Amino acid sequence: SGRTEAALLIFGINASDQGEFRVKGERVSVNTPRQAIQHGFALCPEDRKAEGIFAELSVRENIILALQAKQGWLRHLPYKRQQEIADEMIKALHIVTPDANKPAGQLSGGNQQKVILARWLVSQPELLILDEPTRGIDVGAHAEIVGIIKRLCKQGIALLVISSELAEVVDYSDRVVVLRDRKKLTELVGDDISEQSIMQALAAR
Repeated sequence: SGRTEAALLIFGINASDQGEFRVKGERVSVNTPRQAIQHGFALCPEDRKAEGIFAELSVRENIILALQAKQGWLRHLPYKRQQEIADEMIKALHIVTPDANKPAGQLSGGNQQKVILARWLVSQPELLILDEPTRGIDVGAHAEIVGIIKRLCKQGIALLVISSELAEVVDYSDRVVVLRDRKKLTELVGDDISEQSIMQALAAR
């Protein structure tokens, strides 16, 4: 439908051939992930194993990556500060791990997803893009991720969530854009958001 392609475009992984970006009303260039990060964008990709988690690195190293990249690799975060940040996020997101030095690849899928979320949250993004954040995780972790999304919304972070799970989309969304064949079919807001209205939009010709 073009959902993931839209996320990759916004984050500067894919190049645009038309249109423009505006951040807080000002036109900006977003041609690379580095530029996206500097504008406060963050992306949790759909395929966490291939594109999100660094399995051989520790939970701590995975969590501090985005913050380290944002402030520059020459301004190295001291180990003590890395440990403090990792411990804070492990507690805040209820990441199940014996300690921050466990290899991230040894965690469950749901906990890996929370590690990726933690990585971007410590960079204090203004726009967090989540591509299928609850796919392939168990029921308990699913509920926790949805709860985290709701808390982030209340905290004022802008979220762009890509999901094929209609029930959860209806549960936490303020606005829903329905895509098919890389085209926008409709946009639903507020009380107009329901599973039925989304399905009707998809079925319409």
